[in-house]
Amino acid sequence: MQGKIVKGIAGFYYIHVPKHGVYECKAKGIFRNQKIKPLVGDNVRIEELDKEKKLGNIVSILPRSNELIRPAVANVDQALVIFAAANPDPNLNLLDRFLIMMNKQNVETYVCFNKRDIVSQEEQRLLEETYRLGGYHVFFTSALQGEGLQPIRDILAGKTTVLAGPSGVGKSSMINNLIPSAQMEVGSISEKIKRGKHTTRHSELFAIDDDSFLFDTPGFSSLYIDQFEKEELRSFFPEFLPYEEYCRFQGCAHINEPQCGVKQALSEGKISKTRYENYLLLYNELKEKKKY
Repeated sequence: MQGKIVKGIAGFYYIHVPKHGVYECKAKGIFRNQKIKPLVGDNVRIEELDKEKKLGNIVSILPRSNELIRPAVANVDQALVIFAAANPDPNLNLLDRFLIMMNKQNVETYVCFNKRDIVSQEEQRLLEETYRLGGYHVFFTSALQGEGLQPIRDILAGKTTVLAGPSGVGKSSMINNLIPSAQMEVGSISEKIKRGKHTTRHSELFAIDDDSFLFDTPGFSSLYIDQFEKEELRSFFPEFLPYEEYCRFQGCAHINEPQCGVKQALSEGKISKTRYENYLLLYNELKEKKKY
């Protein structure tokens, strides 16, 4: 039998087998010996142990089209990262870290700012411009009000999408709107610390329809981008690329060099100041990291 892992908890894997339902399975010892860990999203073959109770064992993992490190999921077509437009205020440095990670893993990413009903049109325009200049598609939604969701449904159709973002930004409300059967627990915002309570503790895959799937992943409050060198960082800011040909020096870091095309574009408002400042912060973070 063949199916897809939709959830994994404490060594048990829940496999959706078309026309048969969900089987609870354990992974055979051979995976531990080979240091292979099944991931949510994996397509697997299972042996049936109990048809009535829907119990089985995973016997093989089919080849993955890709594998993400964080969140740890497999066979992803694209990512939708959700931040709140306000309450809590969006941490754009954290958003940029996520976009860099997805870019490095060659996963197309869409940006969604939720809770649009509590920010002004001008605040929306500034957020959109910041990421549109970087070539990203930006959506504004109010999941609680059910507003702005049709464009999201359109990009999810026929794809397997990983949904990610910090806690408290409305991911669960979004899933409840997109997939009413999911019956997600909607987390409340702590008034004291203005951060979300974690409502998702494991990655889970939901079927929107027969060929559209959505990964829900645990919220994150920090991301470390320490798996590459500072010299690589500029390639993960797509808005820099059109102006690099005007840099005097090849391999220009766009920081202290004279006659820098990127800094010139920045001064002319063609590159977001916020994005450039985050680039500087991340560049210095990579520069200072200890070499082991």
